[in-house]
Amino acid sequence: MVLAPGYEELEFEPPVAGSYLLPPMGAAADGSVLDTAGVQGRLHDYLGDKATVLSFIFTTCSDVNGCPLATYVMSGVQTAVLDDPALDGKVRLLSFSFDPEKDTPSALGQYGDQFRSADFDWQFLTTHSEQELRPILDAYDQWVIRDYDEAGQYLGTMSHVLRVYLIDQDRQIRNIYSTSFLHADTVVNDLRTLLAE
Repeated sequence: MVLAPGYEELEFEPPVAGSYLLPPMGAAADGSVLDTAGVQGRLHDYLGDKATVLSFIFTTCSDVNGCPLATYVMSGVQTAVLDDPALDGKVRLLSFSFDPEKDTPSALGQYGDQFRSADFDWQFLTTHSEQELRPILDAYDQWVIRDYDEAGQYLGTMSHVLRVYLIDQDRQIRNIYSTSFLHADTVVNDLRTLLAE
């Protein structure tokens, strides 16, 4: 299997932060969410006060170039932000599960504890139900299809396209990363560019 570029050293020197533009790509959608304590809120509660990187995942994903890649890159972003006083306290990471059936607040909390530094703002979110989740996924154009057997039983797997979003303090989407372009160095460079505006 060929690993996505996000697992390797960046093969090019990114442009100097602030030397390029990240034009707004549309408003970041809202919706009803649950945190790892099971407290209900709104997605917009987690957007607007900091530059935010939003990743849609599910914790049992077995595609190494899918959700595990997103979490790996987010972990790299966390490390870089903690090492940069100019970024520290100005960035939030959001990992949002699209499997509310398995990724309960408790399960998501245990998953997040493996990656989140105690002193970093990395939030893990889920929803009560597929009904609450679907409008959020549709608004972000996040394609997800559950896999079922011939009898109609959910197999616990999903087909999906990896999409990670950079969202500014005005709740505007400023970049969308796919598997081929998702790398911690690139995301951090974009965060620096965003925060330099």
